[in-house]
Amino acid sequence: MRDNIYVTLIVLLAPLSLASIGGATGIYAPLQHQTVDALGWITAREFVDLFAISRLTPGPSSMLGPLIAWKVAGVTGAIVASVALYLPSSLLCYGVAHVWERHRGKPWHRACEAGLTPVAAGLVFAGVVALLRIAGSGPLTWITLVLVAGLLTWRPKTHPFPLLGAGAVVFLLARLSLG
Repeated sequence: MRDNIYVTLIVLLAPLSLASIGGATGIYAPLQHQTVDALGWITAREFVDLFAISRLTPGPSSMLGPLIAWKVAGVTGAIVASVALYLPSSLLCYGVAHVWERHRGKPWHRACEAGLTPVAAGLVFAGVVALLRIAGSGPLTWITLVLVAGLLTWRPKTHPFPLLGAGAVVFLLARLSLG
């Protein structure tokens, strides 16, 4: 499998495609592990750089996979990676959406929604931790991350000013952590 990089890209990205439904954040940790640690295609610094580029460019947040493929296998690799990353999850979503709508409101439907919520949160958390570890982040970055996560989950019921004020504090902390 390692002899043909295109096959390796498909075998690596197609299963990650199925784990990325709802957002690519959940695949950053396994993508980093495979491309940096297991296969050695790129360095940890290159992974962080490609991650930053993927977040700055327009389009889906899962552009990190095709960017890595472009770095190691050129334009053809990026095309193969894009198809491997987007086709399986798109087909699965299309099929599941039909079944999901047909059974909306049933007890098993509600149970699935409730059960998948912590799984999605765990995948996102693993991706964030992997990125912070690679970036060599300091304590201020971690504190800022915790504050931002708290802000995103906190919804003031009376007035938006406390949330705006907290956002300003987090912004200032983020600016300090960036230098």
